[in-house]
Amino acid sequence: MGFVKEFKEFAFKGNVVDLAVGVIIGGAFGAIVKSLVDDVITPLLLTPALKAAGAENIKELAWNGVTYGNFLSSVISFLVLAFVLFWLIKVANKLNKKPEAAPAGPSSTDQLLMEIRDELKKKA
Repeated sequence: MGFVKEFKEFAFKGNVVDLAVGVIIGGAFGAIVKSLVDDVITPLLLTPALKAAGAENIKELAWNGVTYGNFLSSVISFLVLAFVLFWLIKVANKLNKKPEAAPAGPSSTDQLLMEIRDELKKKA
């Protein structure tokens, strides 16, 4: 029974469960961001830009049998996704920003030294 007990302790440690929850939430968040990029950002921004450039169907671009269109499409999708994630994280950090604490006053030792300094100035 030592093996079962040891496995149970490992599997139900807080950090293992937290990691599993993080992976599941990360996958769901990835789907949300992918949908945002594919269904909102691309039709609004990328598709008009590609039409203006004359490359409406970028995945079919080829040169001497090398279909570089798929690679180019993946690179563009990555850049758009990275840009959207950057702004989402930036907004989230701004919303979660905690107000800075007021600086603490001088310590008792510092206060005592300042009083001594002031007394010495008076005598000089």
